[in-house]
Amino acid sequence: MRRLALLAVIGRLTPAAGPNATIVDTARGSGAVVSLTFDDGPNPPDTLRLLSVLDHHLVRAVFCLCGDFVRQHPDVVRQIATAGHALCNHTMHHDNLATWTPEQIRADLSATSALIRQAVPHARIPYFRAPYGSWGASQAVAAELGLQPLGWRLAIADWEPPGTEVLVQRLLDGITPGAVVLLHDGGGDRQQTVDAVDRIIPDLRAQGYRFALPGCHG
Repeated sequence: MRRLALLAVIGRLTPAAGPNATIVDTARGSGAVVSLTFDDGPNPPDTLRLLSVLDHHLVRAVFCLCGDFVRQHPDVVRQIATAGHALCNHTMHHDNLATWTPEQIRADLSATSALIRQAVPHARIPYFRAPYGSWGASQAVAAELGLQPLGWRLAIADWEPPGTEVLVQRLLDGITPGAVVLLHDGGGDRQQTVDAVDRIIPDLRAQGYRFALPGCHG
């Protein structure tokens, strides 16, 4: 509980900045910093175990939430927020937005944010990530709704679990200073991802890395 409280305080002290339509793929800060982001949840039990891993290592991350799963697991969303992690709108149904009109996108994002706030009243939702990285008109719409478009520099294809050892090696080989890393806590069995994250955090810290949220918006 002390770790959870510390992370929550960190979250309250983080300065806010206005969102814009530029896709952010860089961790805040200089030098050896990295951002961990997790898509397609909430998904118990993997999300809950991931929260325990991040709490143990005192790492604050971004959770990109799908409205369908927020509706099913509002208690897990509350635990994510209580632990001080940042929330990200990842659309209602994980649809490809490439051909959607701004009005369709606005309705979807607004409904998803409303569900998140049903679970966590007055929640800050700093980020939006387009499913499949298929943005269409969503960057501008997200910024209008107060959501910073969130991209990534490294994706390790954990949606097709190749084994924990492979994921660990992909992370250690692929992470560079400033990288936003795309991972998944939902969309299937993510035990391998959780195990890999638990393994790589101490290794990255031993290399001098610090963990931060993505830049431009907190």
